Amino acid sequence: MIALTSATGKLGSAVLAAILDNNLIDPKELVVCTSSDPSSHKLQHLHAQSITVRHADFNSTSSLTTAYAGCTSLFLVSTPRIELDYNDAPLWSGREKHHRAAIDAAVAVGVQHIYYTSLAFGNPSKAGVMRAHVRTEKYLRELEEQGKIRVTVLREGLYNESWPLYFGYYFGLKSDARKEVVVAGDGRISWTSIPDMAFATAKILSEGSEKWAGWTVYLSQKKTWSLEDIVRIVGEVRGEEIGLKVVGRKEYEEFYVKEKGMEKASVEWWSSTYDALKDGECAIDDSTLEDILKEAGRTPKPLEDTIGEMLR
Repeated sequence: MIALTSATGKLGSAVLAAILDNNLIDPKELVVCTSSDPSSHKLQHLHAQSITVRHADFNSTSSLTTAYAGCTSLFLVSTPRIELDYNDAPLWSGREKHHRAAIDAAVAVGVQHIYYTSLAFGNPSKAGVMRAHVRTEKYLRELEEQGKIRVTVLREGLYNESWPLYFGYYFGLKSDARKEVVVAGDGRISWTSIPDMAFATAKILSEGSEKWAGWTVYLSQKKTWSLEDIVRIVGEVRGEEIGLKVVGRKEYEEFYVKEKGMEKASVEWWSSTYDALKDGECAIDDSTLEDILKEAGRTPKPLEDTIGEMLR
């Protein structure tokens, strides 16, 4: 049996859907772990498909060990609690403390293989968003070396659907009237759609522990786009000219904190992402995702299509 975390989140739910839609794993072999009440009406569709649903809370060790009991594998999606990482959180104070709680609970109940979702940045990385991932990966590899667990690190690509975050918090989409977007750097990015990533992830989970044990794979398409490309695409969709202003990190931070009223700790944590982009950390040369899609007769979804759908 395989325990699936964050199965109601963006990536986790997409992975579960890919498993079920493509009959990759018997639903009776799935254990969905959720912080919600397992009897909640919103989870009834899982019960209807003979999927076991268990409560799991990163802050409760007993809930984690109970949730993972009897499972041979754990699909661990990184926690979305990014605020834990702010202000240069020291080791085991950032998001990695939740990851470690899940990992330790899994090892304690005899889980044999952990699949961990990291991000498609470099290692080492200049991006603050990677700090908790790097710490978690290091801990997993230490346990692997001790023979306590098998590990597969899935470095999931930067979501097509997340382009507004990188593009100056462009979350207003249709209502955003800016003629110029301020960013702290630019670089090539292997944007990849959530459904494509989810399908590749689901295939890996379904193919058995031996094949992927010990691997770190990047699940990104190889084609890249820059933020300058996004400016062009957004301008074409909106039918108006939009500019991109690249400034230093401090100016970027001051602009979004003072001019846009955003949380200082959040903006400072995020701004280092642009240093990673400038260094080419997110231009991925790994064919794993495209190979898996090709076997299924699929090709990666272009970023242009996602932007067009989101803006329209």
